Amino acid sequence: MKKYIRIFMIVVVAAIFISTFAFLYVKSQPKEIKYEVVAPKVADIEKSTVATGKVEPRDEILIKPQISGIIAEVYKQAGQLVKRGEVIAKVKVIPELGQLNSAESRVRVAEINYKQAMQEYQRQKTLFKDKLISKEDFEKSEVTMKTAKEEVATSKDNLDIVKDGITKHSASYSNTMIRSTIDGLILDVPVKRGNSVIMSNTFNDGTTIATVANMNDLIFKGKIDETEVGRLIEGMPIKLTIGALQNLKFDARLEYISPKGVTENGANLFEIKAAIKADPGVKIRSGYSANAEIVLERVGKVLTVPESTVEYSGDTTFVYVLKSEKPKQVFERKRVAVGVSDGIKIQVRSGITVKDKIRGAVIEEKKPEAENKNN
Repeated sequence: MKKYIRIFMIVVVAAIFISTFAFLYVKSQPKEIKYEVVAPKVADIEKSTVATGKVEPRDEILIKPQISGIIAEVYKQAGQLVKRGEVIAKVKVIPELGQLNSAESRVRVAEINYKQAMQEYQRQKTLFKDKLISKEDFEKSEVTMKTAKEEVATSKDNLDIVKDGITKHSASYSNTMIRSTIDGLILDVPVKRGNSVIMSNTFNDGTTIATVANMNDLIFKGKIDETEVGRLIEGMPIKLTIGALQNLKFDARLEYISPKGVTENGANLFEIKAAIKADPGVKIRSGYSANAEIVLERVGKVLTVPESTVEYSGDTTFVYVLKSEKPKQVFERKRVAVGVSDGIKIQVRSGITVKDKIRGAVIEEKKPEAENKNN
């Protein structure tokens, strides 16, 4: 009996040893890696870049006063349409005492001269009627009287200008009435009633009364990196996406590339401008942020593969072409010539055909459902 038990134990130990050896052998064998198989496709490829920037009117006109003073009235506000020549605000002149005294003195002197000239004219007129003086002498006194009268009117106008910035004879041309110089939309009115304003001069740009722009003539203004600016050409079409109008895209055309770059955050950037073609029914506001997609290169109906399937080795590119699928996948490394890429798919100029099948990504084995639940 003991003999049979001993034999049984030996058999059990041997079985355990053999099964353990077999398990370890199987485990030590490399697993077969399976790959996705991708078929080349004929498609169009566009290589593009994106520039960020803002939408602005082509010209923003700053309306400034031609006279210094205090804002007496503001007739318009931001967001209103305005016609050329329409009054936006009124400036009240605060006279300088020295100029005011001088102007008043000039009026008094002119009136004295006129009174004396008028008296002389009356005497000469009487003498001329009595034929005691010549016509020439009479005409001289008449000219002197009229000149003195004109000086009175001129001095009074000058006093009105010093005091009020306006004369009775030129009210429609008054510098105190601040008018728009173009037809457009008022973007900003930075002054209020009671604010002091100064006219533009050699030492000062002057106070801005309002900013007016033609919102039917808009441009995109943005910046692009130096690595891509060399591929841009004035006249290129652009697709514009405005941040506040996500569902809409606008056509634009590149019309300006800066000849000089600026450094921002370590990058060398160049300014670009593009004219926007907007639908009349779409309201675009000045200062909207926007992204401009610029097509740098385009090819149509070319052989393409996913760029992830291409292997780069220096200046040479390769793909792995499927030779057999059973009993296991076998691929052959083939050299190919590539062209335009959009970052997802890439053009293949030579090396493979549309009938070939290319090695793609590794197919990951799914874990058993019970194991997934435990994890």
